[in-house]
Amino acid sequence: MLEKIQIIKQRFDEINDLIIQPDIISDQKRYIKLNKEYKDLKKVVDKGLLYESLLNNINEANEIMAEEDDAEMVEMAKLQLEEAKEKLAPLEDEIKFLLIPKDPDDAKNIVVEVRAGTGGDEASIFAGDLYRMYSKYCSDKSWKVDVVSLNEGTSGGFKEIIFEVSGEDVYGTMKFEAGVHRVQRVPQTETQGRVHTSAATVMVLPEAEEFDVELDMTEVRIERTTSTGPGGQSVNTTYSAIKLHHEPTGMIVSCQDQKSSHKNLEKALKVLRSRLYEMELAKKQAADSEKRKSMVSSGDRSAKIRTYNYPQGRVTDHRIGLTLYDLSNIINGDVQKIIDELMLAENTELLKANDDVI
Repeated sequence: MLEKIQIIKQRFDEINDLIIQPDIISDQKRYIKLNKEYKDLKKVVDKGLLYESLLNNINEANEIMAEEDDAEMVEMAKLQLEEAKEKLAPLEDEIKFLLIPKDPDDAKNIVVEVRAGTGGDEASIFAGDLYRMYSKYCSDKSWKVDVVSLNEGTSGGFKEIIFEVSGEDVYGTMKFEAGVHRVQRVPQTETQGRVHTSAATVMVLPEAEEFDVELDMTEVRIERTTSTGPGGQSVNTTYSAIKLHHEPTGMIVSCQDQKSSHKNLEKALKVLRSRLYEMELAKKQAADSEKRKSMVSSGDRSAKIRTYNYPQGRVTDHRIGLTLYDLSNIINGDVQKIIDELMLAENTELLKANDDVI
């Protein structure tokens, strides 16, 4: 492990020198990439220094116990040895997890698309519940949420809602939410008290930076229209709504959230870039499926990933067989406990696949 840490330390020192060079600072794409690598490596380097210090303490204590005649010194060395050994094992585990190769997309902001699936009005209401759950979760983590577009359900909730989330390591955390979410409960419209099953699909796309996706604007047709739905007179009477048609793929992206057509265009382009990036990412993952077939991180959005059962107050994540009887808190934004378990499962899988890393 020390050898691996030393290699990382050399790379860390190299980046430390690079990021202060004027030609690197002026190259935004390279500077951002190096800065991110610097932050990731610093975590390993800091833990590595602590690890080296503990090993030195152990060696020192062993030497004193072998060579020293003074009983008091030997006793102090024993205490030092016990204390160092106690800290060593958990620190080794921490470093092992830090040495797992990171997904470069984990640090990105995201675009989330929540769509009502089977279940009619109840599915739209559930999609609204999921949006509120994620909004509360993001707020608790001090992440910023911006709605890009929405299509309201006839009895509440949303047929579809698209929103951006920005903050620290957003994709690395929220990617586990992608998939089909299922709800079992008695709908508000049900008179016989029967439990119905409905579903909503959540897509989590890493937000593509301008330098991630080369978007040829000659292939994008921009349509400007008046907005529909609530928003006040100025929104509904000016041509501020934007609809983008990406000719090569047939993708259509709409945005009417802002009063300014310029801001709507900016948001719509972000979503289009993210969808194109996700499409390229999906191709790459399909070509490299063996490497990414971990049960948690495969990203198969057609799979049912979680069930919210209201009569039993139960939430079950089917990917790892986790069941929690805490539905009311989870649906109110306390999703972290589930994400923590999913992260642990993914890291354990990655650790098995990367045994040669240590």
